[in-house]
Amino acid sequence: MTASQGSLRLHVPEPSGRPGQRTDFAYLRLSPAGSLPRPPIDTPYRDTLPLADGLIRVLNDDGQAIGPWDPQADPGLLLHALRLMLLTRAFDARMVIAQRQKKTSFYVQSLGEEAVGIGQALALHADDMCFPTYRQQGILLARGMPMTDMMCQLFSNSRDPLLGRQLPVMYSSRTHGFFSISGNLGTQFVQAVGWAMASAIKGDTRIASAWIGDGSTAEADFHTALTFAQVYRAPVILNVVNNQWAISTFQAIAGGETTTFAMRGVGMGIAALRVDGNDLLAVLAASRWATERARSNAGPTLIEWVTYRAGPHSTSDDPSKYRPADDWTHFPLGDPIERLRRHLTAQGLWSDTQHEAALRDIEAEVLAAQKEAERHGTLGDGRPDPGADLFEDVYADLPPHLVQQRAQLEG
Repeated sequence: MTASQGSLRLHVPEPSGRPGQRTDFAYLRLSPAGSLPRPPIDTPYRDTLPLADGLIRVLNDDGQAIGPWDPQADPGLLLHALRLMLLTRAFDARMVIAQRQKKTSFYVQSLGEEAVGIGQALALHADDMCFPTYRQQGILLARGMPMTDMMCQLFSNSRDPLLGRQLPVMYSSRTHGFFSISGNLGTQFVQAVGWAMASAIKGDTRIASAWIGDGSTAEADFHTALTFAQVYRAPVILNVVNNQWAISTFQAIAGGETTTFAMRGVGMGIAALRVDGNDLLAVLAASRWATERARSNAGPTLIEWVTYRAGPHSTSDDPSKYRPADDWTHFPLGDPIERLRRHLTAQGLWSDTQHEAALRDIEAEVLAAQKEAERHGTLGDGRPDPGADLFEDVYADLPPHLVQQRAQLEG
């Protein structure tokens, strides 16, 4: 070894802001609204490289929709989207309070990320299958799952549709095309690709939508899913929600420092988009592009949604320990609800008076659903005997040793 070489060393990425500092968000590398082209849905994957390295945006700073990615959405659809986003935020806020009141043990909110799930839900068909993480409750609300049913799952009460066998927020609903959430993040990516392949094998018309966070892209399941999706051109949308932070590690630790997560799609031979996840119109446009590509057998699409986790990772987390407490207020892509509100107001479709009235109506709707759910019990009261159904839904015919154990429990 020569003296000029020196010793080997590792590079450990660090966030550009820690508690007591102000984050420098220059690392995001934002593109001007309306500046990126919208290629045909059957474009070769290599031609999406500029879209994977840039940032697709529709709404400018004045709330105007500009550029080729403007979805030209029906005003009624956008008003519906705004209401769903407000509903999701109000639902989250009430459930965080319920957790603090010990009515449920755990909660994960989607504060600051509402546009991502709702925008894509509005682009999918009702019978397409979603393979979500625990921060896509907006998809269930957009698909019409009753809030009372969702709350009963959170409260693990006598009307819990999952019979207390899942952690709170780990929803599952075949009726609403919402695959069982797994706490082992990454598994749903492989499952979604397999489901999409099965749909194609059967000659069906339904596609799959898979969700993962920036931190979980470091899991092996992520890369396995990309391989199968690319090789078999599975009709699937591979969503990476880059909300800047995993549980307590910055997105650069998962590989987002010198490149984008969308570029991993291009590197695997998959068309990829990097999208402003706080711009509902951009989310809707990119999701429509990807759904059309999948449904026309042009292959999968990987989409990186650039957004920000405004709240804690869960009710068990204190983000002020690892990032500036006011980070969200400085995030350059803003609040997705306020941005859509500004756009609709500029179009003469919304007003402050309508907004305040909507907030009151939604709060009343959420409170009514909570009261109904609590009639069936919460975590601390009204729960069924935990051993009553311990042996149910496991075996078609209960083996003798479990019959004996059940008799001992009941005796």
